[in-house]
Amino acid sequence: MTASRSARAKRAGAQAGPLATVRIDLGTNDAFVYKIGCTQCVARGERGWSAYRPGGDNGYIAAMDRWVLHLHEKHPGAEAPCLEFLPAAQQRVHERRAGHPAQQAAPARDVDPG
Repeated sequence: MTASRSARAKRAGAQAGPLATVRIDLGTNDAFVYKIGCTQCVARGERGWSAYRPGGDNGYIAAMDRWVLHLHEKHPGAEAPCLEFLPAAQQRVHERRAGHPAQQAAPARDVDPG
């Protein structure tokens, strides 16, 4: 059974920790679009920092990767369950920057909110 959008948002919010706000919108083709925001950081002007990653099967992973890296870099003392994914997030970012597909992505059961 597929989890509802609100259940996915609740689980993602719990994994992201207390500094995060999580919203899931519906994008084109009714795909989920994950937005994870920081309650403390400002990106431009008065806009809060956020990771906005549309759909596909990896929208959640891409948004959570950005969030995990943000937490690690900007809030080093922060605690959140998602920080256990830091090594995998760093590996995926390194591979994307190098132009190679991920060799060993984390299993969906470890990072999928649904």
